[in-house]
Amino acid sequence: MKIIVTGGAGFIGSHVVDAYLERGHEVHIFDDLSTGQTANLNPKATLHEVDIADRSAAARLEQIKPEILCHHAAQMDVRHSVADPTFDARVNILGFINLLEAGKNSGVKKVIFASSGGAVYGEQKSFPAGEDHVTRPASPYGVSKRAGELYLSYYHQAFGLPYIALRYANVYGPRQSTQGEAGVVAIFLSLLLRGKTPMINGDGKQTRDYVYVADVVAANVAVLDAQFLGEVNIGTGVETNVLEIFRHAREALGSTVEAQHGPAKAGEQRRSCINAERAAKVLGWHPQVALAEGLRRTAAWYRNSISP
Repeated sequence: MKIIVTGGAGFIGSHVVDAYLERGHEVHIFDDLSTGQTANLNPKATLHEVDIADRSAAARLEQIKPEILCHHAAQMDVRHSVADPTFDARVNILGFINLLEAGKNSGVKKVIFASSGGAVYGEQKSFPAGEDHVTRPASPYGVSKRAGELYLSYYHQAFGLPYIALRYANVYGPRQSTQGEAGVVAIFLSLLLRGKTPMINGDGKQTRDYVYVADVVAANVAVLDAQFLGEVNIGTGVETNVLEIFRHAREALGSTVEAQHGPAKAGEQRRSCINAERAAKVLGWHPQVALAEGLRRTAAWYRNSISP
């Protein structure tokens, strides 16, 4: 199949590109390289350096005529979305609509949308949250992801465009950036490797559902042949707090560095965890990589990539 992966030079998107190429698909990458890294690019894919909110991106999509649009390009910094919600909406909402219009016009057969389990649910009422949990996004980023899902529902109802929105838990693994709104795993590993002291916000007992990037990639592969339409959680259903993540990171690197505690981050969710039973049912998907093993693999990658 001919597939466009937006954000294909980024953390998750680049791994998805690799997997699609390994299965013999023709892959085109849409990425403006504002946050994506050229080191992540697979030379077997065709790079189109475009801004997804620009008309040129839509024109290029219509020219390529892909069967699948796998959308990972995004403004993904929650704090930046709060500081500049207009920019967040331009990329995450208007940029996505730009591509959906082009996809509708060029005969795209399915859209795979990278959504966010933690961000669309907001402060949860039940744990782990299923897809029927109320959505109360607590940031413009979360609002934009939920808006993307709603636009997909509209395009399916109005034009018959099939889609699956994958609501990711907290994804970690090799290639994750240590800059900006980076994941805590990437931050801890990079600081420990440099012998610097990590800072834990508050008491460190805030929890997240951590899912390894290879498992997320497996979901993106399974979606290609799935008939299901709608939202699907991609997570482990297991809550892990920041203190535990730091302990695992230290053990994976054999580090003796201690962390310091700083003030709690205003507005930070206390708990987040999602139920992936629907993914098992409609995609045959189950997380395969346990947290300790995933952190060992991630630590090995950072050890080879970061100079002390």
